[in-house]
Amino acid sequence: MSSSLADLLANRDFEEPAEMLAIKKFVHDAYQSEVEVQIRDSEIIVTTPSAALANTLRLKLPQLRKAAETEKKIVLRIR
Repeated sequence: MSSSLADLLANRDFEEPAEMLAIKKFVHDAYQSEVEVQIRDSEIIVTTPSAALANTLRLKLPQLRKAAETEKKIVLRIR
């Protein structure tokens, strides 16, 4: 018996991981800016809209890691 694609997708959980939500909330609350977050096995990639925000976040990496409750490496990228 094969399942249709619609059946497979209907049973899938599409919630964002807690780490992702925590990082987005941290940046939004502190800097009123939106960032894109990708989570991989050993790292979290945070893409910012400006170099100024990326450099500011670089100084706040320990707080960002603590807010996300993760030990993964956080990589900052500029869009």
